[in-house]
Amino acid sequence: MILARRHLFRLVAGAAALPAVSRGAIAQAYPSRPVRFVMGFPPGGGADITGRLLGQWLADRLGQPFVIENRTGAGSNIAVEAVVRAPADGYTILYVNATNAINATLYRLNFDFIRDIALVAGIGRTTLVMLVNPSFPASTVPEFIAYAKANPGRINMASGGIGFPSHVAGELFKMMTGVDLIHVPYRGGAPALIDLIAGQVQVIFPDLSGSIQYVRSGKLRALAVTTATRAPALPDTPTVGEFVPGYEASTWSGVGMPRNTPAEIVATLNREINAALADPGIRARLAELSTEPMPLSPPEFARLFADETEKWAKVIKFAGIKPE
Repeated sequence: MILARRHLFRLVAGAAALPAVSRGAIAQAYPSRPVRFVMGFPPGGGADITGRLLGQWLADRLGQPFVIENRTGAGSNIAVEAVVRAPADGYTILYVNATNAINATLYRLNFDFIRDIALVAGIGRTTLVMLVNPSFPASTVPEFIAYAKANPGRINMASGGIGFPSHVAGELFKMMTGVDLIHVPYRGGAPALIDLIAGQVQVIFPDLSGSIQYVRSGKLRALAVTTATRAPALPDTPTVGEFVPGYEASTWSGVGMPRNTPAEIVATLNREINAALADPGIRARLAELSTEPMPLSPPEFARLFADETEKWAKVIKFAGIKPE
């Protein structure tokens, strides 16, 4: 009995040692074949451009293709679920976006993002901007608030869709200022901006990268940016927080992988992504997208995601937002 038990212990110890050896070997050789980079957004947009920029950097540095796979639908939840179900071997990675933190409360999901996705590294943070038509009778945030309070329920607030960052940023503004704005969701930011230019709606909170050309051309007026500090692309435009203390909203991006991915692989990708964010060429390309590099360690990114999930949960519950 004692010999049998000792034999059993040796078998268990040996089995326990094998995965560690295998993981170490995998990490040393990583990547030895193409890596799938899953994105829940369509080709051609800012997220897709950023993902392809990073994917090319990683391919050049690590010697294997990082192949972008656009899996759109359900507010990027289809893409997340594909990664959750993928093997935790480092060969499937996810483009993470602020939308994922919003979706954690907005949708009834088949996964728990914080539990099922290992957050690897940040990429960048993009400010949103509070825009009105130039004919709107307010040139500052205080003037807008005063006008909205004098005209409750008469101002239409457009967004790129229910639960989009442009939507919840506007709902946060409503929550913190007490103004009554009527939400008008569109299927994407582009048609919402077109209707704002035409005067069909009165205000929107889109990301700066997709709307700055309308500000520079004078077709739309920027009242404020939504980040805690002013945006380098619009240095003379104040922040919402300068008038509404504590207000902050932005869209941000990063990279995730299936949980239980070997720590050595996570560390490799974190190191290479942070190296990309320090590269002048990558920084210049991100600046063209009005995106500030956001280098983070895995614990720092996990903390950001948890904080953002909690923040937007409060807004969603306050506003009674329901998915389409």
